[in-house]
Formats: sequence, structure tokens, C-alpha cells
Amino acid sequence: MSPQSKKAKVEDIAVTRFREYLRIKTVQPTPDYAGCTAFLTKYAKELNLECKVVELVKGKPLVIMTWKGTDPSQKSLILNSHTDVVPVSEEHWDNPPFEAVKLDNGDIVARGAQDMKCVGIWYMEAIRKLQQQNKKLKRTLHLTWVPDEEIGGHDGMMVFVKSKEFKELNAGFALDEGLANEKNAFKLYYGERSPWWLTLIAKGNAGHGSKFIEPSATYRLLKTLDKFLAFRDSEQKRLEFELSHDGKPITLGDVTTTNVTILKAGVQHNVVHEEAQAGVDIRIAPTVNHKEFEQMVKEWCAEYDVEMKTVQKFDGAPSTILSEHKEWQVVQSVAKKHKVDIEPEIFPAATDSRFLRQIGVPAFGISAIKNTPVLLHDHNEYLNENVFLEGVSFYVDLISGMANL
Repeated sequence: MSPQSKKAKVEDIAVTRFREYLRIKTVQPTPDYAGCTAFLTKYAKELNLECKVVELVKGKPLVIMTWKGTDPSQKSLILNSHTDVVPVSEEHWDNPPFEAVKLDNGDIVARGAQDMKCVGIWYMEAIRKLQQQNKKLKRTLHLTWVPDEEIGGHDGMMVFVKSKEFKELNAGFALDEGLANEKNAFKLYYGERSPWWLTLIAKGNAGHGSKFIEPSATYRLLKTLDKFLAFRDSEQKRLEFELSHDGKPITLGDVTTTNVTILKAGVQHNVVHEEAQAGVDIRIAPTVNHKEFEQMVKEWCAEYDVEMKTVQKFDGAPSTILSEHKEWQVVQSVAKKHKVDIEPEIFPAATDSRFLRQIGVPAFGISAIKNTPVLLHDHNEYLNENVFLEGVSFYVDLISGMANL
């Protein structure tokens, strides 16, 4: 092998660290947080970053790294990422999901490649390059690595933002995750829908399946679910045909979805059972009045005497208004330099950013993944090596630009 060929085989340190991180099985429901914390604390030492491990909930550590700015009186820039990943069905993967195999075309295949271990490594490797360039930043950077985002963040960011450890960060603005984009553009999320999970419980009389049993639990439940599904249909039509104020089609984040995700009833075919249940996943658009929407749902349930139990509910957070923040100008400038378009949207699901916005910390969600299918939570999740390395360069400019405002 020639010297040139040998050189071509050398892997960029950023890619190596990315693959190492992907191999740590922080997969729900039993994430290896101990192994992850060991990796992160060693990584922080490698880059001479201050590092603190905080365990607000036993067994669920969060890691805070700090790079002090030249003007620590300024409010800091939070670089947030979550360390856990969702489960996998290994039989549907072409490569082992926790080996971070790099294919001949440069695709790095692993659970968490897009969601969102790439983002955490982008932060770190951007800092490495800024240090190599002897760059000085005015604002202090805090890298926050939080647990349990994939199961709602209740033992992660939700408790973190209420803690003295978070208050000590003096947060002024935050960056968090986004989604991949199949086009030559980055999605930028300035707000998100609010998740609300319900269990609906209908009760009635039991009896033989040959009779008209009144009242019937399943009848009550299904008539109520009809209302949820009718609303779902109306919102789907809005998504298909409605335009935003600037004449562009609205996106998924602009409408409210109601999906029936669980159904439970009965013991055998010829028995009318006395109870029926359903689970409903609702994602409320940020333009919707929560109190009015909740009242509407309560009326749907009350009409057929169906009990409504809340499993999880987020009361909403204000979106980050782009024009009010100089960080938006930085994003536009950096995107122009890197010849990539920016597509601002409302995030259709939920991220840790909602907890930050709720306490008044403005936040953008952005993942520097272009020309790539969206594969978060999907089989064969991957990120190409070249796309990943371009992301490092993007974050070098994005972080330095925001930290020197």
C-alpha cells in the first residue's frame, strides 16, 4: 500500500469520537448512563473543559461542560443534547445497530446517528477546532448532556431547568436538536407542538353478545373516538390545502394531530364487556388555545359519559420569535457562507427545547443534516461521514458567531 493510500485510511478524530459515542448503548429502557458519563467526562478532559456530573434523579446523571468566555457577565449559550436513544428491532437492521459500522460509501449506521448523538459531537469537535484556531469567545458555553429525552424528559430536562445547577448557568440562548432534511437545506425549529396523552375509559353493562346491551362500554368509547377522528380528518385537510401568512404551505407542526394509539376491550367474542379503553396521542399546535381545546375534549367525553385520564401533558411554551434575536441573523449568515438554505418550522414532535422555552430561554433546534432521509427512530438509521464532517464546520461558525454577539 502506498503512503498516499495509508493517509486516505486515517479517520478524522471527529468521526472516531462520533462512532465511539454511538457504540455506548444508551438505549431505552435501560440506557448505559454510567458508560456514557465516563465517555463524556474523559472527552471533556481531552478538550480542557470544566466538567460537572449532576444526578438530580438517582441513576440518571446529566453532564455539564463549560468553556468560559472572555465576558462571563454576559448570558451564556447553552448547547444541549440528550444522551439516550430509542429501542431497536435488530432483525430489521442490515448492520448491528450499536457497532457504528462505516460502509464503503461513508454511511455510519447506528441508532442515534441522527437522533441526536451527532449534535453532541458537533458541539465538541467545533470547540476543538476553535481551540486549535486560538479563538476567544465572549459568551460562556455550557454543554448540557441530559438523560431520558426519549421518554418525555421528566427525569431529565424538566427537573434540570428547575434546579439551582441550571440557574447557575445564567442561560441566555440555547441550541438543541432538529431533523434531517432530504433537500440541500437545514430545518430550523423555533417552537414545537405540545404533547398530551390521554386514556379514555368507558363503562357500561355486561351481557351476551346476541343482545342490544345498553349502555355499552364499547359503544360509548367508539362514539367518543369518532369525534377525535373527525377532528383528525379536519386538521389533515388543513395541512393539505391551507397556506401560511406568507403564502407557503403550512407544515405538520402548524396543525394539531389526534391519533388513537391504544385500544383495549373484551374477553371473548360472545361477551359484551363492561369496560373499554383507548389511548390517544395529541400534539397541540402552538397557535391553539390550550384551555379551549381541553374544554372541547372534555365535552366530547362527557357526551357519552367517558372518563378522561391524563397520562402526560405539557401546557405549552412560547415559540422563539426569529426577528427578536440576533442569533437568527447569525444562522442566516452562517448558512449563506456554507451555501445551504434554512427552513424555519414548528417542530412536529417534542424535544427538550420546550422546557427551556417554558422558563423564558429562547431556543433553536437545528441538526446540520442535509440531503439525507429522515431516519430518527427508524431502522438502519445512518449519517454519512462527509455530511457529518460538513456539520462540524457549520457548528464552528455557528457557535463562534452566536458566542461573540
